Amino acid sequence: QVQLVESGVGLVQAGGSLTLSCAASGSIFRINVMAWYRQAPGKQRELVARMPSGGNTNYADSVKGRFTISRNNANNTMYLQMNSLKPEDTAVYYCYADVDVGTLYGSKSYQYWGQGTQVTVSS
Repeated sequence: QVQLVESGVGLVQAGGSLTLSCAASGSIFRINVMAWYRQAPGKQRELVARMPSGGNTNYADSVKGRFTISRNNANNTMYLQMNSLKPEDTAVYYCYADVDVGTLYGSKSYQYWGQGTQVTVSS
């Protein structure tokens, strides 16, 4: 079992900055992908930023140049640095991880979600 714990609940003014973090713990053999998604009221959950291990990072067009995703592989923690925040960035932000979990016969990939953290940007 793997747990994703997010932190960084925030209320900021437009133009401000906020950093979210997501710590993964548990029976982790390898983390394949970590990502941030968000869901605004009345809208579908959408990808914000994605960081595969050993691959290219990609961002939603709406956040390019303003948000930066990063990982600390030593402690399985992912971050989302959000700058120049806009009211339309208001949403619940979710951490996602695709993780290889060790089994008696090798490893198997599972997908996990964090509990979500509210980000509110006031105008």
